[in-house]
Amino acid sequence: MSIRDVYIVDAVRTPIGRFGGALSAVRPDDLAAHVVRSLVDRVPALDPARIDDVYFGDANGAGEDNRDVARMAVLLAGLPTSVPGVTVNRLCGSGLEAVIQAARAIAVGDASVAVAGGVESMSRAPWVLQKPERAFPAGHQQLHSTTLGWRMTNPRMPADWTVSLGEGAELVADKHGLTREQQDAFALASHRKAAEAWGKGLYDGEVVPYPGVELTRDECIRDTTSMEALAKLKPSFRTEGGTVTAGNASPLNDGAAALLLVDEEGLRETGREPLARIRASAVTGIEPQLFGLGPVEAVRRALGKAGRSFADLTTFELNEAFAAQSLGCLAEWPELDPEIVNPRGGAIAIGHPLGASGARLAGAVAHQLAAAGSGTGLAALCIGVGQGLALVLER
Repeated sequence: MSIRDVYIVDAVRTPIGRFGGALSAVRPDDLAAHVVRSLVDRVPALDPARIDDVYFGDANGAGEDNRDVARMAVLLAGLPTSVPGVTVNRLCGSGLEAVIQAARAIAVGDASVAVAGGVESMSRAPWVLQKPERAFPAGHQQLHSTTLGWRMTNPRMPADWTVSLGEGAELVADKHGLTREQQDAFALASHRKAAEAWGKGLYDGEVVPYPGVELTRDECIRDTTSMEALAKLKPSFRTEGGTVTAGNASPLNDGAAALLLVDEEGLRETGREPLARIRASAVTGIEPQLFGLGPVEAVRRALGKAGRSFADLTTFELNEAFAAQSLGCLAEWPELDPEIVNPRGGAIAIGHPLGASGARLAGAVAHQLAAAGSGTGLAALCIGVGQGLALVLER
């Protein structure tokens, strides 16, 4: 069986809203439907009925996104009912996992045209109540927030594995001797690069605002923040000697992203020049509490599969779950030029709507390669519970 080339024709995303912010009144299935509809509308030569499948990442899935949000997006977007949809979950890597699964289906001939993306509304993530072991308990019952992190944890899990995500970032800072100042400087650079990119119109070609919502730019970017302002924030997870704060970590967010993937036949039907071609991917596991370093080996493996090295990269989108986590990864890639990492800002400024972030990163790399005209790009994320995911694109 021959392996087919897989191309990214286009990629869109919403502006990323802050927790409780401009997009908090929008259901996640509606956010997903919006990017799917916007993507299809941007490729008018393609008959939507030609879409073989829609893959969507969604990390929580406990609320209005509970009933296969990919299929809900297809129906709400007005696509033909013949177009199927599947929702995938690899926590923070879900959106990128959706892209990889769609690409794999095309590569082996199971599909010719696919949509891949991701969505998350952390604002609308519900509280959930476990069913009691027997009916009509007399005592009070506990609600669990599904917004982020561990809940209803299996007691068989070792305590070292189930620390909070923020404590995991502190452990990476300990491992690599990362100071509070280094983390704040990284965060400040993220905000400045994102603000500059928006000011130059670099996001105009990929961001599709949600109708009726007054949000045209990522909501968490702080144009005027400074090292002095960041230094005033208290540590969020360790009261004694902590270095991770709300200022050097990604916020809670709402948003969605979608990409159109095709083979050679599908590409001809679109009548478009592709943004990029998918070259290779890799996923790896690591100790759960050190999840932040998950991308280290995944990136090395993906580059190896692609026959490329760090020196070949022209752009690299690394999800900034925490400054400590990002800096820890960079410390383990001494061959990588840090200047090519997140050139238009990262998740600390832009935001991290869990299930959507991986799709946002893949789309960002594709658009950057198209703007450059050629090159090799990489998208990678750390993943809670200890995984890393990476994708290599070329143009």
